[in-house]
Amino acid sequence: MFKQISVLPIDLATSAVTPAFATVLGEAAAVCLEKNDHISGVLLSANGISSETYKLEWDQLYPAHHSTYSDLQDATELGAYGIALLVVMDLTGKTVIERSAKGGGFDWWIGDIDPSGLPFQGKTRLEVSGILKDGGGSLAARVREKKKQIDPSNSLGPGIVAVVEFGQPQIRVEIP
Repeated sequence: MFKQISVLPIDLATSAVTPAFATVLGEAAAVCLEKNDHISGVLLSANGISSETYKLEWDQLYPAHHSTYSDLQDATELGAYGIALLVVMDLTGKTVIERSAKGGGFDWWIGDIDPSGLPFQGKTRLEVSGILKDGGGSLAARVREKKKQIDPSNSLGPGIVAVVEFGQPQIRVEIP
């Protein structure tokens, strides 16, 4: 059995992500999936802290979508954010609190739906990475790399690493 996720429009309504930015993340994810010849309804396997299968659906894309996201490095990063946030929210029951400032070694703060109000209480660091198409073994290598990257900020609280690969498609979610 699988869970259904709408990539476009992407639903991050319970989070601190604006609807406009959520749309950008969803458009980028859909472009990356289509660049790998996937159509709406493709299955995404999630492994790591839990094994799940998600059915990814999106609205029809137009040439303007592909033109807007023709920088595939940026599209892969943004699309990975969108997929990872949805999957990690589903797997952990947490929501997006805010995007992290550059230089901290991670991308997002996620947290409990009912935070206590105490600094960092119930909050988790999330590092996200994307791979447009795995050439063989790069997913496992990227997970190891991201675990090392998030390590220096361990004093701030727990962390999660999520690596999205659009070629198969798949996501690996691990706790360092």
